[in-house]
Amino acid sequence: MAKPKLVLYVDVVSPFAYLAFHICYTSPVFKGCDVTYVPVFLGGIMKATGNRPPLQIKNKGEWIDKERLRWAKSFNIPMAEGNPPGFPANTIKVQRALTLVGILHPQRLAESLAAVFHASFAEHRQVHTPESLTPIFEKIFGEEGTKEILTKSTSDEVKQLLTAKTNEALAEGSFGLPWYVATNAEGEKECYWGFDHIAQVTDHLGLERPGSDSISGTGWRAML
Repeated sequence: MAKPKLVLYVDVVSPFAYLAFHICYTSPVFKGCDVTYVPVFLGGIMKATGNRPPLQIKNKGEWIDKERLRWAKSFNIPMAEGNPPGFPANTIKVQRALTLVGILHPQRLAESLAAVFHASFAEHRQVHTPESLTPIFEKIFGEEGTKEILTKSTSDEVKQLLTAKTNEALAEGSFGLPWYVATNAEGEKECYWGFDHIAQVTDHLGLERPGSDSISGTGWRAML
C-alpha cells in the first residue's frame, strides 16, 4: 500500500499558511506521510479567482487577528500579537527566492520556510525584501549561497516557475491559502482550504491525531 501524500501550497504573507506549515513541519502526526511544500503567490491566486483580500472586508480583519492567535495558542505555535511590518506585504520576491531554494536546495526548503515564517509572525521582522531576507538566509546558506539565491531569483526562469506553481494551485481548486492536496494510501485525492480543516486532512490521510498532552497542546481536541 502506498504511503499517504500531502502537498501544501503556502505564501509567507499568510498567518494561516504559517499555522498549517508549522503543524505539518513539526508535528509527529505528519511523519506518517510524504509532505511536499510548494511556495506560490497568494496575490496571483486572489486576483485569478476574484477573491477580495480579507482586510478589505468589513470586520474580517479584526476577526482574523483574533482567530490566528486563538489557534496559535491552542497548538503552541509561536505567534506575536499584532501584525508584521507592512502587513500584508507584497511577497512576490521572497516567494521567488523560496521557489529557487526548492530547485537549488530542495532538502532545505522546509527549513527555509520555517525560518521566514518564524521571523515574520513570531518575531515581527520584515521578510519581503532582499535586504530583510538576507540575514535569515545567511544562517542557512551562508553569505555566498544567499547571494546566489537572491541574484538568481530575479531570473525569468524562476519568475515563470513561481507562476506555474501558482497556476498549479489554481488548477487544484485553490482560492486562498493554505491549500492542501491530500492523497491517501488508497490513491484517493481530496483538497482542503484553511488551517481549521487540517483535522479533515489527517482523517483523509489515515493519520492518527495526538492526545491533548502532546506538544501541539489542546488544538487537536478543538478540531472535533
